[in-house]
Amino acid sequence: MHAISPTPPRRRWQPLATLAAVALTGCASPPSTTPQSAPITPAAAQAAGVSMDELAQQQGFARWVASFEDSARAAGIDDATLHLAFDDARFVPRAISSDRAQPEFTRTAWDYLDLIVSPDRIRRGQQKMAETQAALDAAQARYGVPQATVVAIWGMESDYGVNFGDIPTIDALATLGFEGRREAWAKQQLMAALKILQGGDITRSQMVGSWAGAMGQTQFIPTAYLSFAVDADGDGRRDIWGSMADVAASTANFLAHSGWQTGQPWGAEVRLPDGFDAGRADDAIRQASAQWAAEGVQTLDGTPLPDIADGAIFQPAGVRGPAFLVGPNFRTLLRYNNSTSYALAVSLLAQRIAGGPGVQGAWPRGEQALSREQVKTLQTALGAHGFDAGAADGQVGPTTRQALRAWQRSQGLPADGFPTLDQLARLQAP
Repeated sequence: MHAISPTPPRRRWQPLATLAAVALTGCASPPSTTPQSAPITPAAAQAAGVSMDELAQQQGFARWVASFEDSARAAGIDDATLHLAFDDARFVPRAISSDRAQPEFTRTAWDYLDLIVSPDRIRRGQQKMAETQAALDAAQARYGVPQATVVAIWGMESDYGVNFGDIPTIDALATLGFEGRREAWAKQQLMAALKILQGGDITRSQMVGSWAGAMGQTQFIPTAYLSFAVDADGDGRRDIWGSMADVAASTANFLAHSGWQTGQPWGAEVRLPDGFDAGRADDAIRQASAQWAAEGVQTLDGTPLPDIADGAIFQPAGVRGPAFLVGPNFRTLLRYNNSTSYALAVSLLAQRIAGGPGVQGAWPRGEQALSREQVKTLQTALGAHGFDAGAADGQVGPTTRQALRAWQRSQGLPADGFPTLDQLARLQAP
């Protein structure tokens, strides 16, 4: 929202008493100053039909949008696009709550895989692959990415086009930017979304997707769209919402430019030898399959390990769960979503769609996932014991895993870096 400036406004602003009613509805003409908010009083909130907290939130969101519009205009976004984007912009509380509870990071790997790599999703993936064969054939021929991998991402991201989200991308990104936890990222994506609107590939009403601003059937964030979306059907528009040819080509193009190696497997489930040092199941330790085989790592059926030049051992549930040898294509999937559970789910779903096996090893289903608050407590406790786990942010990243491994070694435990409630209790014990 803007204050009235010397330039004639596109729409006159409401009286201050009703500011909350329009605080979410965008901006007027090119601003010269940031708009001033109505006083946050019980009377103002009552007039707007909201609480005082909601009124403060609405006013803050309006000020943030107005400031961002100034930056967008300076970056070359025209007034017509700004009018289209922000006149009806709305704060989306669901974007914030969802951002704090992403399932890839809050569920155990096995619960996540049970949900994603389900018999129904496998069956429908095979059906969809047959139905869209022409588009998938063309994408594979052009970019070298297997059809099953593209279909698996399609299934993961939108359940094969059934649900790619209904939140306006502009609104979702503006909300995340205003909330502030990922403001720099949200601003970058919002600027890219404005360029997409300005380019005419999609209308604002059609530019819908997830709470995080990801769009279309395979959920491209706006910067990825600008870089990798493809007009494969030749209609002059890069339509990742409605054109399967564009969806398949765009997804394959993204993977090809992110490091996908044609003809290489993502990896394989493996059996580790007795006495294997759990600390070597670390992405930082990469070597050729032949070297892993020399250490006693084997496939489950006794066939040779897949030929991977820089494979790493991955144990998503620590020493009590299955083990995998993963290579560059697995790591490429992390460029799509930086979660190892996500990359494993895509890999396994593609494998099953193509007629391959599922996970054979047993998961430690008695273990519970630590909540974000429990992970924060774990990180703080590791630091108190002299093991630097980084910021207590509630996410188990590489720094936290390395600190946990070091503590596990100090306790004579397998250094798998897998946090459990039992370990948390031990760390908290006096």
